[in-house]
Amino acid sequence: MLKEKDSVEVERLDVQPPRHVAFNRPYMTGKELHYIAQAHAGGHLAGDGPFTRRCHAWLEEATTSPKALLTHSCTAALEMSALLLDIKPGDEVIMPSYTFVSTANAFVLRGAVPVFVDVRDDTLNLDERNIESAITDRTKAIVPVHYAGVGCEMDEIMAIAGRHGVSVVEDAAQGVMAKYKGIALGSIGHLGAYSFHETKNVICGEGGALLVNDCKFALNAEIIREKGTDRSQFFRGEVDKYTWRLPGSSFLPGEVTAAFLWAQLEAAAMLTSRRLEKWARYHSLLRHLEERGWLRRPIVPEHCEHNAHMYYVLLASGMDRQRVLSNLKQSGVNAVFHYVPLHTSPYGQQIGRLHGDLRVTDDISSRLVRLPLWFELDDAMQEYVVDRLESALKEAIG
Repeated sequence: MLKEKDSVEVERLDVQPPRHVAFNRPYMTGKELHYIAQAHAGGHLAGDGPFTRRCHAWLEEATTSPKALLTHSCTAALEMSALLLDIKPGDEVIMPSYTFVSTANAFVLRGAVPVFVDVRDDTLNLDERNIESAITDRTKAIVPVHYAGVGCEMDEIMAIAGRHGVSVVEDAAQGVMAKYKGIALGSIGHLGAYSFHETKNVICGEGGALLVNDCKFALNAEIIREKGTDRSQFFRGEVDKYTWRLPGSSFLPGEVTAAFLWAQLEAAAMLTSRRLEKWARYHSLLRHLEERGWLRRPIVPEHCEHNAHMYYVLLASGMDRQRVLSNLKQSGVNAVFHYVPLHTSPYGQQIGRLHGDLRVTDDISSRLVRLPLWFELDDAMQEYVVDRLESALKEAIG
């Protein structure tokens, strides 16, 4: 049963409105530069130094994944997944069309065919009810994308994968510190990918991580990440020399990136809590606009613990989104739309396969608006955003 999570009512503020509200501003906890200096003083700036090891340990403890490996991006983690699954030309990989291009690119680079399936109209996640009928004898993997840090229906997705002997790679780029039925997103599928891009909740500029949840992939994941060599095993004393074992690449980040990330991971609970407060404030401030039928607020199932990665609204059908965004921009509010569905893109049309009607994807992608949400966004800014959004909607309605 899906139920909307409402917050308590909030008071309107009598304050001077801000002149400009950015869509995103990266936040530093205060320890990042100190840790970077420590990394330099320690004489280790290449990958897999002390700060990388701290990040690995933190991720493994926080997610209960048996192995976590930092990468230079979530894209890299997804590309590693494709290599680990030995994706070959002609293999099919099921995924939503409403996602970032990296979800598809990671597998297309190995010659796979992305099979686009529609999303749910509540969470905007891959619709698990359409997956099984999309499976063929060429299907190699299912890639659920946890949109806005709200978990896909992973119990059913894992059951489908088990029945058909295919792997599940969680694109949890937006899912750090979020859970599905009490289990960390990214740790449920056979493999999971995180992002620490500057637009995410926990950041290091550019960065990511691969969660290896099926232990049969653990050794090869280390090898693939280290340019196809068993270098990690060599440094642990498990082999007397390291050599080329598998196709791979340089997927690990430098220690400066890991040092920055460590400062963020130490504060991850606080960062998430503050974002959830701001998400809840938007949710209350926007209730009256939903009651008027002008927009729809996000829906979070009771069994999902989201992380307030973003706050979006779906404009009423027929409303001119570009006009709304332009009016917001003129008011100094930098709101944005999100993905252009991959199945409508030039390359997606060329190499992808559609399964069924992507009616929901086509609909929501033309109506979704993301509002500014970042750590230091204050109450006055949020109130101004909602006030300007209300004015823009009135004008769009005419």
